[in-house]
Formats: sequence, C-alpha cells, structure tokens
Amino acid sequence: MNWTERVFKLQEHETTVRTELVAGLTTFLTMAYIIFVNPSILGDAGMPKDAVFVATCLIAALGTTIMGLYANYPIALAPGMGLNAYFSYVVVLQMGFTWQAALGAVFVSGCLFLLVTLFGLRGLIIRGIPLSLRYAITVGIGLFLALIALKSAGIVAGSKATFVTLGDLHQPPVVLAVLGFVLIAVLDKLKVPGAILIGIVSVTIGSFFFAGNEFRGIFSAPPSIAPTFLQLDIKAALTGGILNVVLVFFLVELFDATGTLMGVAKRAGLLVPGKMDRLNKSLLADSGAIFAGALLGTSSTTAYVESAAGVQAGGRTGLTAVTVAVLFLACLFIAPLAGVVPAYATAPALFFVACLMLRELTELDWDDTTEVIPAAVTALTMPFTYSIANGLAFGFITYAVLKLFTGKAKEVHWMVWVIGAVFLFKFIYIGGH
Repeated sequence: MNWTERVFKLQEHETTVRTELVAGLTTFLTMAYIIFVNPSILGDAGMPKDAVFVATCLIAALGTTIMGLYANYPIALAPGMGLNAYFSYVVVLQMGFTWQAALGAVFVSGCLFLLVTLFGLRGLIIRGIPLSLRYAITVGIGLFLALIALKSAGIVAGSKATFVTLGDLHQPPVVLAVLGFVLIAVLDKLKVPGAILIGIVSVTIGSFFFAGNEFRGIFSAPPSIAPTFLQLDIKAALTGGILNVVLVFFLVELFDATGTLMGVAKRAGLLVPGKMDRLNKSLLADSGAIFAGALLGTSSTTAYVESAAGVQAGGRTGLTAVTVAVLFLACLFIAPLAGVVPAYATAPALFFVACLMLRELTELDWDDTTEVIPAAVTALTMPFTYSIANGLAFGFITYAVLKLFTGKAKEVHWMVWVIGAVFLFKFIYIGGH
C-alpha cells in the first residue's frame, strides 16, 4: 500500500490521485483571488500589503495542510472574505482601533473558538442543527456562491435604485464568462474529466486575446513577513471597547466556518455514519488556523466555500487539500503567474457549482411550514446579507419562534434555543455588524 492510499484512503472514497490533483488545482484556481484581494483590503487599514500577501499564502498553506492530513477533508482554508472587510472598514477605519489591536481581537476570538471546539461544544452545536437547516445551509451557500460568481463575471452590477441590476453584456469579460459557463456545463454532461478546470483555463487563455489580460512573468522573490509577524496587540484586544469586536469575530467564525464545512462536506458525501468523526477533526483544523493567522498577520482564516468547486471536480479526500496547500506555497514565488487568472475566469466554475448545490431543496418536507420557512429564510438571507453567518442567525431565530408559537417546542433540540437566543442578543445588543 503506497503512502497516498495509506494516508488518504483513496480507494475507500472511490477516487484516484489524478482526480484529487485536478480537484485541488480547481479549488485553488477558484480561490487564488484571495492572495491579491486580502492584501488590498487589509492594506486599507494601514497594514503593509507585501507582508499581508506572504501571511495570506502561508496561513492558507498551513491551515489547508492540517485539514488535508489530519481531517482528510477536501476543504481549503484561507483568510475569509467579509471578515477581512469587517476588520478593515469597521474595526479599524470606523471604530478607530489600530490594526495591531484588531489582530489581537482575531487572536483572542481564535483561542475561544479552539476552546469551544476542544470541549466538544461546537460538535454539540452541529448536532443541534435541524435537518431542514442543514439542507438550507448547502442551498444558501449555493446562492451565495452564485451572487459572488455573477458579480465577478460582470453579469450582475450594483445599482443605487434597485441594489442590483444587469451588467454590461457587451464587455469581453462578460462574454468570456458566459462562454466558460456553457463550456463547463456541456463538458460535465459529456462526463469529460476536469471540466471545471478546462473551463477556467479556456477563459484565461481567451482573456489574453479578447479582454486585454497581460502576461506578467512567472517568478519573483517573496517579500518579507516581518512587518506583520507577531505584531498583534492582545492587551488592547482585551479592553472593554473592543470586546464586542471579539464577540463578533467569534460568532461569525463559528457559524461561517461551521456552515461552510457542513455544506461542502455534505456535497462530498462525507456527512454519513462512519465519517462524522472526521468532521470533528476538520473543526479543530480550522479553529487552530484562526489564531495562527493572527500571529502571521492576517484577519480570520476560515473554510472556503470555493472548495465546493473542487468537490464537484471529484475531490473527496485530504489529497485535494494538500494539493491546494502546495500551490499556495508556490504562489510565494510565482505571484505574477498566479495573478494572471482573472476573477471572470473562475466565475463560471463557481456559478456552475452553485446551480448544482440547489438540488438540496428537494430534500425539504414542503408540507411542514415550520421546517420549510426557516430553511428558506436561512438560504435567502445568506446572499442578500452577503454573510453565511447572518443567514444561519435568521434561520435559527425563525425556527425557534415558529416552533414555539405552533406548539412544537418539544420537538426542538435545546441547542437551537441557546443558539437562537445568542443570535437574538447579538442583533439587539451589537446590531448587524
């Protein structure tokens, strides 16, 4: 038995080394944008962009490696979108804290997160999530992915009058993204291996000829991480004013990461008896990545919803994750090449995956409105509030309220009442941030 079979149990998961490598490359290409977006967002908070670039690559590689080798899950980790924006634009620019104090808040929230996981509270929370909300998490993540994909493709644009509207369909990136989506869908139906990857590469090649994309070389030496490494201010993070920030980071990390892990793992067929113990290991892996990321110098690290693209490409084991980790390390030296893949090249892949994730709607019991309505609320509020955690919050509160007022309170797991109450307290006391 070779090393890959012994560590990742490929035969048991009915997969091959080639499939896992292609899946890893697919996941990486759909989330590689973070190595450029994260430094840009945190740079607005005054953090040195070059150092954040290195920290982003390192924590993505470290966290994803642990996820792959320890939990054997095909799920990648990296600094989370949304949390980095909250870090910069709310905590630092709006509330006036230093980025060092904000990093301290991330560290403290990460420690809390790890404790909750180690003591089994996170597992209790997961077991307390009703089946209907579990289905809704997957659907909501699908809708969330769809919105991100349509925005990246330029098909959906912002509008002051109607919030969102149709983008300019005459732009080359939009046309390329649409053609890429059709290509992926057709190749997948014809059962062509690597359909998603072929779509991403095809759109990227087309971007050089029709969309003004420029080749920027291949290799460059990695910048220094010294300006952000161990620069967090834990003492400042424990002062009264920023404790609210710690709570927000903690709640969003808890439910964003948990929701993503469950949604993607269910899509990969891993949430079945006999494989649930690995979910606990995956929870531990992403818990540890949060405070490690704060030490390196980046906002909260979390499981990436884009991992669903790799799962759709056939990824079922940690070999997919390890492939992603190696590619993130390589990015330290090939930053110019990694930057060549435009967002509109990965958008068709994400939109295709999003469409397939909606099938979970068929699993709902549509005759029981106390199950269907909370599920619908969960799924719809994820994209419309641009937050997986908010979707879960509204879903839990709705579920608890409907069960209470329809005489079905005894059917509800006690953890639902606790989670619903915590979210309600958060909305009343802290607000929507």
